[in-house]
Amino acid sequence: MSQQVRGVVAPGKNESVRVETIVIPDPGPGEAVVKIQACGVCHTDLHYKQGGIGDDYPFLLGHEASGVVESVGAGVTDVAPGDFVILNWRAVCGSCRACLRGRPWYCFNTHNAGQKMTLLDGTELSPALGIGAFAEKTLVAAGQCTKVDPAVSPAVAGLLGCGVMAGIGAAINTGNVGRGDSVAVIGCGGVGDAAIVGSRLAGAARIIAVDIDDRKLATATSMGATHTVNSRSTDPVEAIRELTGGFGADVVIEAVGRPETYQQAFYARDLAGTVVLVGVPTPEMTLELPLLDVFGRGGSLKSSWYGDCLPSRDFPLLIDLHQQGRIDLAAFVTETVGLGDVEAAFTRMHEGDVLRSVVTL
Repeated sequence: MSQQVRGVVAPGKNESVRVETIVIPDPGPGEAVVKIQACGVCHTDLHYKQGGIGDDYPFLLGHEASGVVESVGAGVTDVAPGDFVILNWRAVCGSCRACLRGRPWYCFNTHNAGQKMTLLDGTELSPALGIGAFAEKTLVAAGQCTKVDPAVSPAVAGLLGCGVMAGIGAAINTGNVGRGDSVAVIGCGGVGDAAIVGSRLAGAARIIAVDIDDRKLATATSMGATHTVNSRSTDPVEAIRELTGGFGADVVIEAVGRPETYQQAFYARDLAGTVVLVGVPTPEMTLELPLLDVFGRGGSLKSSWYGDCLPSRDFPLLIDLHQQGRIDLAAFVTETVGLGDVEAAFTRMHEGDVLRSVVTL
């Protein structure tokens, strides 16, 4: 029997979000209903509101979440009611060409719940990244639920559902940062700071944080950056080279998603170095680079999808590291807010006042 819960809906492009009554169907085969305990306010949700991802309004926002499985549909065996889970937006299929080649983090056939959540009048909702977790409960594919230790704070656990995992994974999984490497991170919001944490965890010797906001650079230092560069007043390419013996960084992680910052990342890396794009660009953006420079500088230009993570492997591991005190995931939580505070949280995020606002229920 369907349930009625509260959820945060983006009704149209650039319209203010509002709390609506949402109808959640019973889980069908391969699906689960999850009672949400916490959900981070991520820039991707703002992109949905602004029309930067699609126009399939109304959107049910929220995706960086943790909660407790309430019920499951037929055929679900990996999770059961009562399990504490982190929701992920790349539920691997196990049978596509990437999965069969042993690279499930590249799964080309990830899946979501087949049924639709709706408004009271029957209007179908488009859940952000197939999750829709700014809600008291949500319906997902059971494969989107990753079971972790319930002793961890829900506000902390949920952050692995997107931004923190994207940043840590960009450093460790995509960038292959190793012991003694030099790393530059351009853009020190939540994802960039997570990339700093990941680089530190991997043993990087020098971690250079680049941003235009001194407040963010101070936070980046607390996360493990060894050097900072304010690119509003200093050429970041020259500064990064100066800090790396004139060569450039072994790995440069671009966590902004703009052509001009990507170009900075490209020229700030050492010969045969690696550029990792984890910042999300918008559809109209284009990039122009001299092809001779692409050839002559060698190395790798990579994009990081969700930190190239495998949730079943990476989420429990990072929770364990947090509980051991080896990484401080709680440092990413600036404030906790309610469902009715999401619009204000978007404003604070845009103005750079928070690292992460987290909706708690």
